[in-house]
Amino acid sequence: MMMVVAVFLLWQNQAFGSESILRAGDVLSISLPGESRFSEPFRIDRQGRVTLPETGRLLIAGLSNEDALEVVRASLSSVYRDLSRLSLAIMERRLPVTVLGYVRNPGPVDLEDGATIQIALSAAGGISPGAQLDRLRLRRGDRESIFNYKNYLDTGDLSLIPELMPLDVIFVPASPLTGNVQVEFDARTLNSIDDAAEDGSSITVFGEVHRPGAYAFKAGATIIDMIMRAGGVTRYAGVEQIRIISEGNPILFNMREYLDTADKSLMPGLNMGDTIFVPQVTDQIQGGSRTVYVMGEVFKPGAYETKDDASFFDILATAGGPTRFAETRRIRIIHADGKVSSFDLSAYTEGNKGITPPTILPGDAILVPEKVDMNEKSWLEVAPQRAIRIIGAVNRPGRYEWSGEMSVMDLIAHAGGPRAEADTAHVQVLSADADGSVAAIEFDLKRFLEKGGDLSSLPSLKAGDTLVVPELPRVPNDNRSQWVRQSSERSIHIFGQVGAPGRYAFNEDLNFLDILSAAQGPTANADLRNVRITHRGEVGARTTHLNLALYFETGDESMLPKVRSEDVIYIPERNRAWLENSKETTVRVLGAVGKPGRYKFDDSMTILDLLAEAGGPTDLAVLDNITVVNITKEEPRARSFDLVAFAKSGDFTTLPVLRNGDTVFVASINQSDWKIFSEGISSAVSILSLVLLVTGL
Repeated sequence: MMMVVAVFLLWQNQAFGSESILRAGDVLSISLPGESRFSEPFRIDRQGRVTLPETGRLLIAGLSNEDALEVVRASLSSVYRDLSRLSLAIMERRLPVTVLGYVRNPGPVDLEDGATIQIALSAAGGISPGAQLDRLRLRRGDRESIFNYKNYLDTGDLSLIPELMPLDVIFVPASPLTGNVQVEFDARTLNSIDDAAEDGSSITVFGEVHRPGAYAFKAGATIIDMIMRAGGVTRYAGVEQIRIISEGNPILFNMREYLDTADKSLMPGLNMGDTIFVPQVTDQIQGGSRTVYVMGEVFKPGAYETKDDASFFDILATAGGPTRFAETRRIRIIHADGKVSSFDLSAYTEGNKGITPPTILPGDAILVPEKVDMNEKSWLEVAPQRAIRIIGAVNRPGRYEWSGEMSVMDLIAHAGGPRAEADTAHVQVLSADADGSVAAIEFDLKRFLEKGGDLSSLPSLKAGDTLVVPELPRVPNDNRSQWVRQSSERSIHIFGQVGAPGRYAFNEDLNFLDILSAAQGPTANADLRNVRITHRGEVGARTTHLNLALYFETGDESMLPKVRSEDVIYIPERNRAWLENSKETTVRVLGAVGKPGRYKFDDSMTILDLLAEAGGPTDLAVLDNITVVNITKEEPRARSFDLVAFAKSGDFTTLPVLRNGDTVFVASINQSDWKIFSEGISSAVSILSLVLLVTGL
């Protein structure tokens, strides 16, 4: 027994770092030739003992190889006689340690020699979520040390963690976040609250932050770092009045001023155990010598602490600025000495150089009054150099703010579009020049909307212009003075035998039939063969004659005259006596017919009726080349008609159209007569034209 105690004391007094000293966990080779029991390696257990055959456990940790060999020899001498060839050597160095605390598989682990704390933690299954990495503990015998494993993970510096020795105990503590109940944690849960240990070195952050709590102190961390670890400030935080209690002394920190100036001298230092309080924004408003007051139509009226260099706009912007109900042209400043001054904010923003912002001193009050009539929008809200006007037949006429990228279509659409009674064919743009003269430009919006066109054809607008959308004239049934609503330059007149004679709005897209339809068409007594159109808008007087009845019979669109603004259409009443004496109601038949002469003609007759009236063609008549000469105001036209071909086909569509005043010539088979006619046909047409012109037809 005395021998065992001596060996144990010797192990305690030896240095662990020596290579010749046996340690717990070492694997030994104890060889005794001829004995098979010594063929397997021997391992020194955690108590420093090795188990020998026949003699049992023997304490050898802490001894050198030579001393351990003698101790083993002495123990085996009672069993074996020949121990002269007994040997002892170290086969492998091992590192038995114990890992406890917040790891996945706590307990003893067996490591290779030279293993680090990180390898030991990995052998224990790794650190569990919720462990406090900056306060790991290492026990070696009766001594204990604390080290920051987090710093090692951040830097990889092995000097920050202690070296391992056999029989060391590593303890991983749990974070205060885990509380007294075991729950599953993840990184998001752990980061959502504080991370401080339960000691006096933590920094306490509370008030208007997202995650108030206690946070571990880090050297060099600033107050902004700690606030960001607490999730940052809330929308209600008064960042101008943040308070720090450091070593029993209160310190005021204006974070807004620091962020505006980046002056590091404004940033107070932090010490272990400090407290940071972020108040609500309402808590920072206190009456005092540095307070100004903002009242009335602003978004955040109240009392505000000011600085020496704070301007009127700084204070007004801090109060949220004027609301849409504010009368910004009559802002009042009530000074601390009782004087009252006014300020026109709208005029100042429009560039009026004669207006300067007022100087605001502590104790002053800014009053932003409300508009007198909130139902009516003030035209003063838009400066004249940024406004454009639209009046007339639109849904919301008024004065609008103008921008260079807008067009006339944008403006009309912004005004709600034209009303049903709008005359969009005569939209006007009134534009003022630099010399003050106003020019009127007319635009046919109706045609553009119906037929399209190039956007460049739209009239260009600028701020200060006026867009006029006129109304269509109303029917003056009860009030005859309504006709003045339509100007003569945009009107056309229709008189005589129509359903509703009068003056009508006109544009270039309308034609003669449109105007006739608008006047409800001709009456039963209308003389359609003698319609007259007087063209007043041309240089010199000119009148066009129209046989409207013949147009209805033939459908010849070329017969319809082109009408323009200011023209006068007259449809007379039928007069039988006048019609009978009129030359325009007759047609001439010449040549090889039974009774050549002039015959009364109406639109119901054809060339066959006319030839029958004239006694029919003679035996010498050339029936396959009858000539019909139409005399018009523009140009006489001669056409040939083959009576023989018609007799064979019976196609009435091949009959030539006859009009009042025409001439039908039936040539004779006599060669001399035919030669004379063929040579003089063009002269005959010219003579007929001259005769008609002289006679006034």
